[in-house]
Amino acid sequence: QMQLVESGGGLVQAGGSLRLSCAASGRIFSINAMGWYRQAPGKQRELVATITSGGTTNYADSVKGRFTISRDNAKNTVYLQMNSLKPEDTAVYYCMMNGRTVLRPSANDYWGQGTQVTVSS
Repeated sequence: QMQLVESGGGLVQAGGSLRLSCAASGRIFSINAMGWYRQAPGKQRELVATITSGGTTNYADSVKGRFTISRDNAKNTVYLQMNSLKPEDTAVYYCMMNGRTVLRPSANDYWGQGTQVTVSS
C-alpha cells in the first residue's frame, strides 16, 4: 500500500503564507496525479489543486494566483505553497495521490490524514 504523511499546517494571520508537504512511502511502482483537497466545517471536501505526472497543473478558481502546487518525483512528494491566505481558506487540507503499488498494481487513489490550516482575520 501507499502511506501519505502531510505536514506544514498551522495558524497564520490573513495575508500570510504556509507551505504544505505530503510525502508518500511504501512499495510504490509509480505515482500519476497528485493533488490537494480541503474540507471546511459543515462543507463538502473540495478540490484545491492537482498536478499530473507531466507537470500540468489545475487550480480551483478561489485559489488561482495565490496557491502553487509542485511535486518532487524523486521524493514522491507534493507541495502546496499558499500565499495571501484568507480566513475562508481555513480548512483541513488533504493530499491525494493516484498510484500503483506492489500489492495493488492497478491505479488507486490514496489519501493523507489531513492537516489543519487556520487563517485568522
